[in-house]
Amino acid sequence: MSASTLGIIAPHPPIMVREVGGKRTEVTSASIDAMHAAAAALRRFAPDTIVVISPHTPALADAFAIDTARHTSGDLARFGAPRSTVSAETDTEFAWRLLEHLEASGIPAVSREDASSLQPGTLDHGVLVPLHFLDPDGAHPLVNVSLSGLSLGHHRLLGIAVAEVASALGRRIVFLASGDLSHRLLPEAPAGFSPRGKEFDSVVVEHVRKGDLDDLVHIDRGLSEAAGECGLRSIIALSGVLPGAPTRVLAYEGPWGVGYLTALVGDVEPPPGAGAETTEDTGRKGGSARDDEHPLVRLARSSVSDHLERGIDPVPDRIDDPSLPERAGAFVSLHLDNRLRGCIGTILPTKPTLAEEVAANAVKAATADPRFPPVSVEDVPLLEIKVDVLSPPEECALADLDPSRYGVIVSSGWRQGLLLPDLEGVDSPAQQVDIARRKAGIGPEEPCALERFRVDRYT
Repeated sequence: MSASTLGIIAPHPPIMVREVGGKRTEVTSASIDAMHAAAAALRRFAPDTIVVISPHTPALADAFAIDTARHTSGDLARFGAPRSTVSAETDTEFAWRLLEHLEASGIPAVSREDASSLQPGTLDHGVLVPLHFLDPDGAHPLVNVSLSGLSLGHHRLLGIAVAEVASALGRRIVFLASGDLSHRLLPEAPAGFSPRGKEFDSVVVEHVRKGDLDDLVHIDRGLSEAAGECGLRSIIALSGVLPGAPTRVLAYEGPWGVGYLTALVGDVEPPPGAGAETTEDTGRKGGSARDDEHPLVRLARSSVSDHLERGIDPVPDRIDDPSLPERAGAFVSLHLDNRLRGCIGTILPTKPTLAEEVAANAVKAATADPRFPPVSVEDVPLLEIKVDVLSPPEECALADLDPSRYGVIVSSGWRQGLLLPDLEGVDSPAQQVDIARRKAGIGPEEPCALERFRVDRYT
């Protein structure tokens, strides 16, 4: 396992891109949030090169194709978004070394420049969509690799070759495995319906969740063909790059009958502010800066301002309010123009006082929520802020939940998902638990423990 390689499994439906899907992107919100989290992981990892493999890149039946063109670019014009473009330089040294390494190993491979039908220097939507989230400015050199009609075993050998070239060149790489799962999950799915589609997706997601990518090379061929998938060979190539590596599933969903999986593979650095949780928030917004905002909200705002303007994180005094607990878990939610801008909190207290808990989480919500870029100094006076103070969690059953009164924590092993109470559009305990399960990457049939908590909300 290499600490110099990060793997990302990414879906590629163009509708995820706002310029293509407009309001319809909301249907893929779980995948979009996951891709923002993956982008944050990529920025922290700071690779030298991104190696990407896509099932839609022009390919050959009997050989892998490596794009050695010095510059590569593409747009989503065929999906109605000609201005949605990505352009990047190619890491030509890596590309040529990979080609030579494959040939020396007896693995059929060609340069796309030697076959005009392979359109060298162009990026397909299977590359463009993930890069729209991960590297929209083309800041990192690319190596664009085509899949092939060769065996699954050959695709794993391709991944091994990528890892060996990266090691030989001393490159710190991200290996981006682009691909959707089954295209046949629903009767209205674009490729028709197969009852085996859901079975295939469950098998793949479970293998990824357990960090057992290596075994996917032995998956039943009949199952993958019945599912109408397109991402299996990309994931198997990744298994060769990072054999036996730890994994983290960020999201899985199946809108329109197509399965979308987003995951990180490798020695993944935990999100900034370990011990903190990010949570979705679509409910009532907090107040803007004003004289009558609650002292906890004023404290959150001033903490963000001090951190951004002066680079300091002062330890706040205790808040003189007997109605507040001395210590408690707390979430701080930031909105700007009625849209979530950051939300991070702690389920249980981690600081000596509630005031310190709120101050620390406010700064993290403004600067370290992996779904969003950091808040700017100019934004601080315009932020709508709310502070949720949590009661200690208590074990419960589904029948004990009321999403208007209680938040929920869903746990299975080390995986844990939290949802705050009183959120717009969350109307039943089953819906509340389902959302929390998806946030944690816990499957709908997996056993899990439930806890509920009360919230006092301050604006």
